[in-house]
Amino acid sequence: MTVSNIIEVEEPRLGDCNMKKEASELLGFVPQKDIVYNELLPYKDKLDEESNETLAQIKGNLGRAVQLREIWPGVLFWTRKLSTYMRLYGRKFSKEDHVLFVKLLYELVTIPKLEISMMQSFARLLITLLKKKELLSREDLELPWRPLYELQDRILYSKTEHLGLNWFPSSLRPRSSSKHILVKLAQRCSVEAVLKALIKSCRPYFPESATQEMLDEWKPLMCPFDVTMQKAMGYFELFLPTTLPPELHDKGFKLWFDELISLWVSVQNLPSWEVNLVSLFARLANDNIGYIDWDPYIPTIFTRTLRSLNLPVGSSQMLVSRYLTNAYDIGHVVVWISALLGGPSKQTQTQLSGLFNSIASFFHPSNHGRWLMKLMKLLQRLPASVVKRLHRERYRTPTWLTPIPESHLLSEQDITDFVESMKQPVLLSMFSKTGSLDAAQALQNLALLRPELVIPPVLEKTYPAMETLTEPHQLTATLSCMISVARTLVAGGQKFPEGPTHMLPLLMRALPGIDPNDFSKCMITFQLIATCVTLVPLVDCSAAVQTRNDLTQVEKELCSASAEFEDFVLQFIDRCFALIDTSTLEQTREEAETEKMTHLESLLELGLSSTFYTIFTQCSMELFKVALEKVFNFATTNVFETHVAGRMVADMCRAATKTHPAEALKLFLPHCCNAILQISSNEEVLNEEELDKELMWNLQLLSEVTRVDGDQLLLYRSQLVQILQLTLHLKCKQGYSLACKLLYHILRSSSLLYPREYCSLPGGVQQHTDTYLPIKDWGRPGDLWNLDIKWHMPSTEEREFVFYLLDLLLKPELQRLQKHTQGEQDMSRDDVLQSLSIVHNCLLGASPLLPPVYGEPVPGLINSMVELHETKVYTGIDYDLSRENYRQDICKAIRPLLHYTLEHSEDDIKSLFSIIKIINDVLHFKGSHKHEFDSRWKSFSMIKKSMENKLHGSKQHIRALLIDRVMLQHELRNLTIEGCIYRSVHQDLINDLLRLSTSRYSQVRSKAQNVLFTALGTYNFCCRDIIPAVLEYLDPDRTDVTQQQFKGALYCLLGNHSGICLATLQYWECIALTWPAIVRSGMSPSMSLEKPSIVRLFDDLADKVHRQYETIGLDFSIPESCVELALKMMKSSNPEPTPGAASEQQELEGRKRQEQKNRESVQKYEKLVMDLLDCRNMPWKFEQIAIGFLSLMLRDDRPLPSSAVLFFVESLNHDSLLVRNGAISAVSGILKQLKRPHKKVAVNPYDISELKTSLQSCDGKAHSSLLVGDRPDNQWLQYDSSRLPRSQQDWEECCFIEKTHWGYSTWPRKLMLYAPPEEQPKQGKTREEMNESEKIIYDHFSDPLFIDQFIQYLSLEERKGNDKFSPRRFCLFKGLFRNFDDAFLPLLMPHMERLVADSHESTQRCVAEIISGLIRGSKHWSYSKVEKLWALLCPLLRKALSNITIETYADWGTCIATACESRDPRKLHWLFEMLMESPVTGEGGSFVDACRLYVLQGGLAQQEWRVPELLHRLLQYLEPKLTQVYKNVRERIGSVLTYIFMIDVNLPHTQPTTSPRIGEFTERVLARLKPLTEGEEEIQNHIMEENTEGDQDERTQAIRLLKTVLKWLMTSAGRSFSSAVPEQLRLLPLLFRIAPVENDDSYDEMKRDAKTCLSLMSQGLLYSEQISQVLDALEEISRSSSWHARYTVLTYLQVMVFYNLFTFLSDAKAVGDVRALVLRLLEDEQLEVREMAATTLSGLLQCNFLSIDEPMQAHFESLSKTRLPKRRRRELGSVVDTVPSADLVQRHAGVLGLSACILSSPYDVPTWMPQILMDLSAHLNDTQPIEMTVKKTLSDFRRTHHDNWQEHKQKFTDDQLLVLTDLLVSPCYYA
Repeated sequence: MTVSNIIEVEEPRLGDCNMKKEASELLGFVPQKDIVYNELLPYKDKLDEESNETLAQIKGNLGRAVQLREIWPGVLFWTRKLSTYMRLYGRKFSKEDHVLFVKLLYELVTIPKLEISMMQSFARLLITLLKKKELLSREDLELPWRPLYELQDRILYSKTEHLGLNWFPSSLRPRSSSKHILVKLAQRCSVEAVLKALIKSCRPYFPESATQEMLDEWKPLMCPFDVTMQKAMGYFELFLPTTLPPELHDKGFKLWFDELISLWVSVQNLPSWEVNLVSLFARLANDNIGYIDWDPYIPTIFTRTLRSLNLPVGSSQMLVSRYLTNAYDIGHVVVWISALLGGPSKQTQTQLSGLFNSIASFFHPSNHGRWLMKLMKLLQRLPASVVKRLHRERYRTPTWLTPIPESHLLSEQDITDFVESMKQPVLLSMFSKTGSLDAAQALQNLALLRPELVIPPVLEKTYPAMETLTEPHQLTATLSCMISVARTLVAGGQKFPEGPTHMLPLLMRALPGIDPNDFSKCMITFQLIATCVTLVPLVDCSAAVQTRNDLTQVEKELCSASAEFEDFVLQFIDRCFALIDTSTLEQTREEAETEKMTHLESLLELGLSSTFYTIFTQCSMELFKVALEKVFNFATTNVFETHVAGRMVADMCRAATKTHPAEALKLFLPHCCNAILQISSNEEVLNEEELDKELMWNLQLLSEVTRVDGDQLLLYRSQLVQILQLTLHLKCKQGYSLACKLLYHILRSSSLLYPREYCSLPGGVQQHTDTYLPIKDWGRPGDLWNLDIKWHMPSTEEREFVFYLLDLLLKPELQRLQKHTQGEQDMSRDDVLQSLSIVHNCLLGASPLLPPVYGEPVPGLINSMVELHETKVYTGIDYDLSRENYRQDICKAIRPLLHYTLEHSEDDIKSLFSIIKIINDVLHFKGSHKHEFDSRWKSFSMIKKSMENKLHGSKQHIRALLIDRVMLQHELRNLTIEGCIYRSVHQDLINDLLRLSTSRYSQVRSKAQNVLFTALGTYNFCCRDIIPAVLEYLDPDRTDVTQQQFKGALYCLLGNHSGICLATLQYWECIALTWPAIVRSGMSPSMSLEKPSIVRLFDDLADKVHRQYETIGLDFSIPESCVELALKMMKSSNPEPTPGAASEQQELEGRKRQEQKNRESVQKYEKLVMDLLDCRNMPWKFEQIAIGFLSLMLRDDRPLPSSAVLFFVESLNHDSLLVRNGAISAVSGILKQLKRPHKKVAVNPYDISELKTSLQSCDGKAHSSLLVGDRPDNQWLQYDSSRLPRSQQDWEECCFIEKTHWGYSTWPRKLMLYAPPEEQPKQGKTREEMNESEKIIYDHFSDPLFIDQFIQYLSLEERKGNDKFSPRRFCLFKGLFRNFDDAFLPLLMPHMERLVADSHESTQRCVAEIISGLIRGSKHWSYSKVEKLWALLCPLLRKALSNITIETYADWGTCIATACESRDPRKLHWLFEMLMESPVTGEGGSFVDACRLYVLQGGLAQQEWRVPELLHRLLQYLEPKLTQVYKNVRERIGSVLTYIFMIDVNLPHTQPTTSPRIGEFTERVLARLKPLTEGEEEIQNHIMEENTEGDQDERTQAIRLLKTVLKWLMTSAGRSFSSAVPEQLRLLPLLFRIAPVENDDSYDEMKRDAKTCLSLMSQGLLYSEQISQVLDALEEISRSSSWHARYTVLTYLQVMVFYNLFTFLSDAKAVGDVRALVLRLLEDEQLEVREMAATTLSGLLQCNFLSIDEPMQAHFESLSKTRLPKRRRRELGSVVDTVPSADLVQRHAGVLGLSACILSSPYDVPTWMPQILMDLSAHLNDTQPIEMTVKKTLSDFRRTHHDNWQEHKQKFTDDQLLVLTDLLVSPCYYA
């Protein structure tokens, strides 16, 4: 339940020590942490006794269940009780018990063979127990880490799940509608999420040696080219403990920090595991603030954060896709940054301000893109995170966790700086396209830190927004931000004393927002008014200004202002009247339409009534009387229709009476009663179909105003009873339903327990006196210890009155109904409905006083050796058992009526609906409904969120919220019905519901089913009772079942979203009944596949079973370690466990039962398989369902019975594709079950002989070094053609290591290797030695006919063009060849030869699947068999590769890649040598060459670092071929080169690789590109794509080579871990010369590629030492003669600087160089270059990389004043002078510089701007191109500053404004 999750958050600290003492005396122990709200319930004195009793039962029974080894139902039942206990009382047990519970559950969770669903429920409880880590310190508790790792490994990296031998519950299932998702998230997050949370909770308690053990375990997995890297990093992130105390840091993070951080710093291209590292570092930083020096890494941290926001820069940008998928999680980044703030060096804050400055313009509402969500998340989360940290530093009670050292606490200055840096972006994003919610949350937290900085600018935006009528979005956005800072505003405080003075102006100006025409505006206004009024008591204390003289200035202002409260309230009421007048039913819609309220109207009603109630609650008595008068007059002088307007007015009146019932009832009750009596005095009224409007309105009003305290109603009892008797039997339905409502409200008010008032001050709002000033209570939080809640507890008179009413009104109705069912008295349908309505409302109203229905428990459903009680929760009502139990009576009267109705008038649907509701409430209703509770809880948490003070914490909520929370605690207790005993009366009612669920009308069915599912979830084990009854309807032998009943029964099996699903209960007893029945129902006469609804139902059922089925356990044993803990628990005291430990005899009996249960499970499992196999000759649909169910029966701990094996093997050749595919999966799983285990032995790697020899060859130096990569001690693993095992003896001596990652990083302590062949199971079994199942498979696959048919099916197309290489089939063949060696080869070989020759797509795919399975299956074959195999395979593969086509090359690539995966390359040397023969021959055409390369690359990539020799050979072979003519071959070669150089990484502690290196290759390439680098002319792609021999000069060759190199650069950009920057720089000059300037797609391939390459390279991440190299290169290119190159330098620079912003900023020289470069290019002779330089400059200024300082401004101004030579008057027609003079260039440069300054701040006006604008305007009439520049700048300025021109105007002097206005609208603007 979500409830428990929310309550977690909700536990305050016990304020006073003496309370703790008192509690511990009563309880006998000091509670760890109980829920404090229980202390405030009116019946709190009974709770200690109750909780102690429950706890004693839990301890006793849980311990006993474990001792008796009864995991189900005993242990599960009592652990569930423990979690309920924690939901009701919090952690109300002693520390000893807490530790015992934790240890016991830890043992239970880690039982190795435990069923997954049980593991999950134990894990959830354990997470709750460990959630508050401050309660248990490391001294109290230590938990081992290895069992959790084994559990995680077994589930997350399950070896058998993909074969269908293990079914884990999947993550959130699709199809559940959004409204259920919230509730469901808690119930069925995937196993992974539960495990993660579990490890996270246990992490603080791992022993101190854990870190070193973890590193030993996982460091050997760190091979960056392998998937194991992800695994290792995932484990590090999850497991490494970071909360060790400082004295243990040497055993903690210091062991790994340097290594991992240097790895992170050096990785460049965002591999997926980088995200895990970031998460780990964020956690480390947060847990150890002040103990780690992060300064050296801060520029890197910020640069990478900025990069992972994926912001667009420059015009043409390519995004590497992995940057999007692997970007950092903002949550981690935020934690990391907030942990780095403060401390002696203020570097983080500087960089953070830089970060926000550089991205500020992206927050402007006019910008929008997919990156926006991330930015908003950053804004919203960062302030919250800083507030959290500050709370931890200043307000949290210290715990055992390490405190932050003094030196690193946040100072006041730090906070101010932080708020300043965030203010601008937050204010910009208020009006963002994604809505203002994120900004509002950010403001709420920032206002807590520094109200004086944040609130004034928000107010400045709010007041004008309230004045304008034209911009509703602006209003809603500002108001929602105001609401979030309201509490801080009212509180004022020293820093912001003038805050409260804004309250009244805000309220008064908000009133016009109550506007009937704009719904959203109306709602947000209500919200604002309600929020503000909750915080402020509405008292007029203006007189205090005269009477008191000790007031401050602000207090005086507030006192005088408070005189306006009366105006405000009255105006508000008038506005609401106007709103109501416009929304009467006649006005809003035609009569013909519905009479219900629309969704919007009901929301509005809610807003109106809650705001009204808040205002009345907060009014002083004087104000209240004035307002009451006004409302009373309005309500009684008009008559309203009862649907829309009537409901709203009645709500207003109810709000008034609820606040001060005595005063209000005096007015309303007599008035309504008299009016009703007067109108209904004549007889006809009672029988009219259409009632008088006035009568209706008065009834409605009366029914609402009676929802007040019961004791006030007692004064008017006689009038009320008179009205009830008069109106309950009105003929008109609307009339009597209002009367019923009145009855319900009267009963409910008198019998329920509730708080009477929710005022913000205890004792209500008082007038001011000389000593008391209400102003001081503005915004005051409620005091938890003096809440002084006034409860309404039903008094004796009220109870008497309730039972009097029941005797008077309910009894006669029940008697009438009884007579009707016995046939003694005839009633019309309407009369029955009326009676039922009265009965239902009586039940609802009086139910808190009615004891539950009683009956004998239903015996024999389950036998358990432990008691399974129901929890009795006291809720403040003692039932009076001497009176009649009306619940029982209603039950007795309704059941016969139901049977009577079903027999005589089944179509009386309305009565049936009513009966269903009554049954539901008889069973469950005790005063509140579950769904109402849930929605109240949700709205409570929303209000709490919007008004809480996270900084001070400790429950500083307003009083109304705290009262609400106590009330919710009471309701939670009321609704706790867990594990109720299933009694006979429940059985009867549930059977009735089942009958209704299968009735004729679908609406009745669906309503009854929902009630049925709720009931099934409430009572223990009742499903076992009901399943047989449901299945009867599906029995094929019954002929009397109608189709409706059949469908109803199927729906009952299917269940609803939230309830249980009978078809998938996790017990053998249940599915053994339901599954065969579902399949057999296919033969039922009422089943017809013609009806689509039935077909759909079966589909849904099968689908649900498949999604929800989890492998059910067969082994329910409990290990001894658990039992020892259980016995310890039985010995603990306080409270004493109630049933003590079990006797030895009982324990023996328990063991026997457990063994018997395990045996029975196996029998049930086998019987279920047999039953499903019996369902043959069914309609096809049901055959498929049966096969689906059977495939769920495969397990990894028990082989499938042989009859099922036979069935699946035969189904391989079934004629339905679905069945065949199911069978293929199943047979692969069966083969895995039959696999003979190969013996493994643990070896110390340094004992392996080959390792020793390779170490000796280099003096054994590397033994101790910590280096990773190619070392002497792993050289023997690498492929070396001189040492390949080419004979039987070599083969046996060779130590094969299959997994690619072993040995790259460090060797593990113990390496698991296969034992020598003689110790392995015998190969080549004969048929006699096989078991039953193996024989079946062997016989079928040795049968030529079977194989012919099978291969024929496999080589068919399934979906044309969509088929891919199928891993399922690969697994099947791998299994066959692994289990039976080469037994089936002779039969398959001819087929394979035939298939290879056929070039069709599907046949080629089929043979590829067989071959990859064959290669992988031959892992353990003897050398002779392997050699024969390759002799056959090599020719086949050669042929296949020569026949390859566009459709099949991908499949062959997958085939070879799959075959080489996790295999020692020396085992496959035949394959590699064959592939290496000659990949690029040219004889099959360019396409075949490309495909061969692809296939080869697939094989080599799997081998990663172990084949350097092959990579060298390949590179040598390819280098001369790099000048390919064909594009597809070039692309392929580029991709192969990426893989060849993938191993050359620049990671820390890594040896230089022995594989090919990029540096050497680049040297060779550059030498061949000489002809291009030397010449100056432009490089054109002028060669035709024809292979003419004569034209092969050097230059052409070089161009071709260049094209290939470009392809290589492009593919490697996203793939490799580190970019080879120095090498790329050597190629840069060339690329700059080729890349085109304009965006034009008509360019040839080479130019486009060059452009893409530059775009990708400019985004690369640079190390700080590389920056100078890059800048030197750019500097050099910027002096080249080609203006294209100079232009491109600028575009490159923009992106590069932004993507490495903080790395650049931390290097002052680099900043200077960039500045000089841009300023130099600003004076370039080429116009385009100058303009681009200006754009670049404005970008750099905008992201605050450069700042606009005096010297820069002066420089531009002096340039722009360069004198131009006088123009000579030219004769017309003379040649125009085209080359610009140097002077003009300089002058233009100056103007461009000024224009860049202006464009760099598009959304505000800094101080320097007005002057620069004036300077620019002087150049408006210069020669072109200057004039153009000035015009464009001015028009841009106008466009971007137009929105907020009003505030921008203030920055200019009057003269400047004149000039500007002149400029912006002068005729020249249009010229």
